[in-house]
Amino acid sequence: MLSSPIAINIFRFVLLVLTQVLIFNQLNFFGFINPMVYVLFFYWYPLRNNRPLFLVVSFFLGFMIDLFSDTMALHTIAAVTLAYVRPVLMRFCFGANYDFQGFTFKSTTRLQRVTLLLLLILLQHVVFFTLEILSFSHILLILKKILFTGIATLVLCVLLSSLFATEMD
Repeated sequence: MLSSPIAINIFRFVLLVLTQVLIFNQLNFFGFINPMVYVLFFYWYPLRNNRPLFLVVSFFLGFMIDLFSDTMALHTIAAVTLAYVRPVLMRFCFGANYDFQGFTFKSTTRLQRVTLLLLLILLQHVVFFTLEILSFSHILLILKKILFTGIATLVLCVLLSSLFATEMD
């Protein structure tokens, strides 16, 4: 069905925007937990693609979610931050192996992949909720939202990534 890497990434982009906007933005567990599964895009995006293009695509991913969520560029800022920091996080999770040309996700352990996903989610939530609340006098509220929304997002992302596991290069 989808054999081209470009077609696969476009499909993932559209699918994640639609599921985030139509399903997960409508959920509101305990009054404040809205899972942000679009973080999976940064996990699934190919390793060796053009970095400036990745930053632009990340901007549009965040922009589309902001457009439908009325969140005034919070998702855009978080998405561009994730795209910019992703190589550092991958080097942290996978070590020196990440720099070699023959590196694939298949050659890593599940713990390394979940750690990468956890760090992506944590960074996204720290940026998003800090800018959303924008007051260090409410640090406990920020930490509560980061923790509980992060746990819900991680569980859903692990389930979705296991369900839609594909060969990533």
